Amino acid sequence: MSCSVMTQKGLMVLVVLSFLMVSWIFLATSSESTKAWSTVKLHFSSPQWETLVRPSVPTAPGSPVRSPTETELRIKGLVERLDRLFPPRPFSHLNATTSAAQSRATILNPRGTHCRGEQLHVLLEARDHLGRRKEYGGDFLRARLASPGLKAGVAGRVTDLQNSSYLVSFSLPWQGRAWLSVRLVHPSEGASALWRARNRGYDKITFQGQFVNGSRHVFTECGLRLNSTAELCEYLEARDQEAFYCVKPPHFPCDAFANMFTKNHMSYLTVQEQSLFQRSNVGVEMINGLKYVDVSRCNQTEETQKERCRTGMQVPVPGGYALQGRWTPTFCSQTQFDTAKATACLKGKLVYLLGDSTLRQWVDYFPKLVKTLKLLGFHGNGVFQHHLLMDAENDIQIHWKRHTYPFVTVRLYSMIDVAYIPREIDRIPGDRNTAVAITLGQHFRAFPVEVFARRVLAIRRAVERLLLRSPGTKVILKTENVREMHLDAERFSDFHGHVHLLILKDVFKDLDVGLIDAWDMTIAFDANNLHPPNTVVANQVNLFLNYIC
Repeated sequence: MSCSVMTQKGLMVLVVLSFLMVSWIFLATSSESTKAWSTVKLHFSSPQWETLVRPSVPTAPGSPVRSPTETELRIKGLVERLDRLFPPRPFSHLNATTSAAQSRATILNPRGTHCRGEQLHVLLEARDHLGRRKEYGGDFLRARLASPGLKAGVAGRVTDLQNSSYLVSFSLPWQGRAWLSVRLVHPSEGASALWRARNRGYDKITFQGQFVNGSRHVFTECGLRLNSTAELCEYLEARDQEAFYCVKPPHFPCDAFANMFTKNHMSYLTVQEQSLFQRSNVGVEMINGLKYVDVSRCNQTEETQKERCRTGMQVPVPGGYALQGRWTPTFCSQTQFDTAKATACLKGKLVYLLGDSTLRQWVDYFPKLVKTLKLLGFHGNGVFQHHLLMDAENDIQIHWKRHTYPFVTVRLYSMIDVAYIPREIDRIPGDRNTAVAITLGQHFRAFPVEVFARRVLAIRRAVERLLLRSPGTKVILKTENVREMHLDAERFSDFHGHVHLLILKDVFKDLDVGLIDAWDMTIAFDANNLHPPNTVVANQVNLFLNYIC
């Protein structure tokens, strides 16, 4: 009898426990279902992309519906701040826009001779083509001080007073005669037009994807957004909410996506706005009466020794200056690396260069500095393929991989061995002998700014994960180079690069990374070329070596 009662009680206990267990599982799975399924999808997806086939009639082509996340809110905040910087500036005639010739410049602290190390301040008053003072700021200006005979230059700092006046401040870091320059790259009306056109849509540049199936291939429309009701192949990076789309070709699977190229498509500028970007209206000199200043030592004592360059330092504006062809940082002390020092620095190092062709220039330069480095060939599409420099004796490896879409070129390039930078960073174990250099931006200029902002935020999170598992790893950011002024302003103007610079510095401002301010450096060297000469590349690499050794 007692045994039967105990058995019944035992069964009741088991039933109650089973009920509680089932209830707990139900509650846990219902509250965490999204997270759990997301984890499963990531675990079983391909190393880079989760490939899905969209239905033939999507509800919102290329725009998956989701609730706001921290990333979305951060992007929204960045865009709103930029909107306030570049408000609409409609104009009825070119005469109402800023004129470089009519604008006036005044040195606020004039002297016969200025002292090295001082600041020179110029007040610039913007006027329109009829000589009337403007009522607002927003002009996109580029300031530079230079001594050509000394191979010297430094970028000026422009402060917009928001009332058509600008305070332009020049450092005076060397002795001699120095020439002043402030160029009107775009009037405020042009900057505003570029900002509005940039964010109106994705069709300034279109992508043509090549799908390959055995001996057959076909090209189809691809893009970051596609306004199409056709069946789409959707290439997802779920964690960072990034996606790319192609119209699915008949009889080809989505996994057959192999190659791609791009072509210019449409403009979002009006005919009147396009007139602002004619060659004669871009990059016009504004300082016509004030040609130069003389700078002397003025019995100054020797400069205080600065701390050695290291990651985590705040980089001011300007971040340095050029003198006799060499870059000198204003915020830290650096070593000049010759072949022996560079080889010793890189010995045992594993270096990753992730980004665009302006970092690939480093791959071309490194063997000139470290003679034992050899480029290993890979099967692939020429300059766009993975590059690897090796020195087996000194245990040096330097990898370059280009970033993934948007990647803009008329040449066909492979989509197989492609670097989504956050995922590439996640694959790096990291240690004190590992260094990562990152750059991106040039290929993003033709697309809405949220594309760049989202990628930069994803890279920051990946860098945080890398430094968490390996605090000794060195991470260096290279900002964009300035480029040709008169090349297709709507798609490639340095105005877009300036916007990227603001975003990049804001997103990474409190992270332990090094910054190579290629923006200031290329202005100082007057290298208005997407791919600057070796002198500039050598100085970028030299600062990189100072950060990692």
